[in-house]
Amino acid sequence: MGVTTITQEFTSPIAAGRLFKALILESNNLIPKLIPQSIKSVEILQGDGGAGSIEQVNFTESSHFKYVKHRIDELDKENFVCKYTMIEGDALGGKLESIGYEIKFEPSNGGGCICKMTSKYHALGEHEIKEEEIKAGKESAMGIYKVVEAYLLENPHVYA
Repeated sequence: MGVTTITQEFTSPIAAGRLFKALILESNNLIPKLIPQSIKSVEILQGDGGAGSIEQVNFTESSHFKYVKHRIDELDKENFVCKYTMIEGDALGGKLESIGYEIKFEPSNGGGCICKMTSKYHALGEHEIKEEEIKAGKESAMGIYKVVEAYLLENPHVYA
């Protein structure tokens, strides 16, 4: 089983704590409201939303995927870090055992933040994961970040 690691980083004018709360702590409520054309619901299947919890993202009928399940591995609310693993779902495509994610929001000058994300793609057997296979997932994640960022810019009192 090979592991392919991808890192990405972007800046945001939104404060680290506020973006962390919207994208991580409140995502099960916020994301389906902001992008109902893609995500039908996010359900906590096990746990309280903290480390050890299992959540399921259910996509709409128009999506390429039906659902994915994530396990929250670590949730550090003070340092704005979340580690979670996609453990099940058709997004794994029969080539991946899992995808591990680490997302960290670091405060930056001017009140915004730097978001650092590391994704580790754990292949099944001898499958090799190519950059182009990962591209759509990266673009989708960035799309969600941008929608949430725009919402927070338009609604400065939310999660303040």
